Amino acid sequence: MVNLAAMILVTGGTGLVGSHLLYALIAQGEKNIRATYRTPKSIDAVADLFRWKNEQVQATPAAFETIEWVEADVTDIPALTEAFQGVDYVYHCAALISFNPKRFNRLQKINVEGTANMVNLSLEFGVKKFGYVSSVAALGESKKAITEETHWEANKDNSVYSISKFASELEVWRGTEEGLDAVIVNPGVILGEGFYSSGSGAFFRQVKKGLRYNVPGASGFVDVQDVVKALLQLMQSEIKNQRYILVGYNLKFEDLFQKIAEALGVQPPSKMLKKWQLELAWRLDWLAGLFGKRRKLFRSTARSAYSESVYNSAKLKEELNFEYTPLSETLKRVARHLNR
Repeated sequence: MVNLAAMILVTGGTGLVGSHLLYALIAQGEKNIRATYRTPKSIDAVADLFRWKNEQVQATPAAFETIEWVEADVTDIPALTEAFQGVDYVYHCAALISFNPKRFNRLQKINVEGTANMVNLSLEFGVKKFGYVSSVAALGESKKAITEETHWEANKDNSVYSISKFASELEVWRGTEEGLDAVIVNPGVILGEGFYSSGSGAFFRQVKKGLRYNVPGASGFVDVQDVVKALLQLMQSEIKNQRYILVGYNLKFEDLFQKIAEALGVQPPSKMLKKWQLELAWRLDWLAGLFGKRRKLFRSTARSAYSESVYNSAKLKEELNFEYTPLSETLKRVARHLNR
């Protein structure tokens, strides 16, 4: 049940998940919403997304002005303390996404220490429920379909991002042992409109520009609106201290790029990179990095490009009777936004 009098705090409000979450919260009638940001310019992208989404719906437009913006980094405890004043519910979406081993310490600082700060302040201020947006990167690997019970193991093939998200989850579970009610969601690769310079948004931008090569791997994908919908339903339910995989469709990157190209009305990639080529590419990129060139490909990202991971999201479907958005609808919506 929606509590319109509650104060909600959203971290990472200027990111892909955070911005779509803010829109959904306002659209469902929430009045007291506080969101963190790091730079004033980043808020402009959220305002633009609100304008776009309001144009697509027949309902009453969601008022961007409803949001109370607070400049606060998750590692800045004094600023966070101010942001937590009067807060009832927390949606922790802020995170650093990087696969660069040189950013290990920064990933630990933001993702792990930052989550610990959020958990500690939630306990201190008596937050009623804590929602954490993690990643399937924090789950283990399996030759079978990966579930919420798949055990994560430390090994040399884990990316620095995966390590940081797993450790971040441990902070949330520690909070639950100290009395905090929480839910964790583990989205696959998130597809959504509004952010095309990095992450999955770059897939759309690159395909539109004329991506030449496919990669042989496969992964799990999910619409950002489904991530938001699932998170809201879980936070507004009696469910607590549980995790849920959010993957609407398991498919090969080749198939995804083909469907993105169709949605954008452009030619799809026509050549396939082989495993040995990807292995060679990251080594050459590493070598170039020694001479000061900015690295673009890492061992972990090359490996994910040819690995095939399958995720089982039956738990969410069964417990919430949840239905995912068809992939074709997701891609058409994102393509419409990118082509505007």
